[in-house]
Amino acid sequence: MFISPMLLHRVDIPFDDNDWLSELKLDGIRFLYSTMSGVNFYTRHENEVTERFPELITSQIPKGTILDGEIIIADKEGKPDFEELMSRFQASSSRRIPILSKTKPVTFCAFDVVYHKGKRVSHIPLSERKEILDSLLPEDLPMITKVPSIKGNGKALFDLVVQQNLEGIVLKKKNSKYEVGKRSHNWLRVINYQYATVEIAGFRKSEFGWLLRFPDGKSAGIMELVPAEARKAVYQLAKMIGSKEADDYVFFPKTNGSLRCKVKYRALLKSGYLRLPSFVEFAS
Repeated sequence: MFISPMLLHRVDIPFDDNDWLSELKLDGIRFLYSTMSGVNFYTRHENEVTERFPELITSQIPKGTILDGEIIIADKEGKPDFEELMSRFQASSSRRIPILSKTKPVTFCAFDVVYHKGKRVSHIPLSERKEILDSLLPEDLPMITKVPSIKGNGKALFDLVVQQNLEGIVLKKKNSKYEVGKRSHNWLRVINYQYATVEIAGFRKSEFGWLLRFPDGKSAGIMELVPAEARKAVYQLAKMIGSKEADDYVFFPKTNGSLRCKVKYRALLKSGYLRLPSFVEFAS
């Protein structure tokens, strides 16, 4: 049984408030664990992925339960490795999955419960749902764990996240209901963005995207999150300075060092590209 999960709004600055709970934002994939009819796993977009993660199947989660959380793969330092997780998630071969479940196992990190003993508990305050979650999950499950919460202290937790170069935190009103299928201001995320100044090397024609490069000339990937006014300015500049087209791409002259912008991004990928870069402002 699938339920559409509750979604978060974004805020830029963490805060301290004892009416709110603070949690780590894990760099993983949203995941619903259901035992309403057998054991079934779903992504937030209702893709059923049970067969891909046999290491998560257990009889120790009672029938009639739906848990909300994230799946992650930890690196050698114990930090979530999103690229490794995506590689594992995309594997669908029935021959490879049993091997990957042992060599690259995922961990399910539960942070909420939506159904308990076959009944919906979304109307119960979050703090009480957390108590139900604690009672549901044994401490000795090898690949299933709970996301801990602390009362208030959002600023201190975010400072630790920045020090450890983790993704961010989540702030949740402790008396909030679980709003199925809605994006709610009762749950907020604060992302630990990284910043860089890069050059705009050109753009993609068919599907919008700026081609980015670092000052040393290496490619920084493609940026799609750009406001309309900034897009317009770059198109006008392309007409002024000239450009060269190749297949689906338009390239600006390499001698043009003036077209630069500040971007924010989630992380630097192993490929050297920026992960999910978004435009902040033009830079001189």
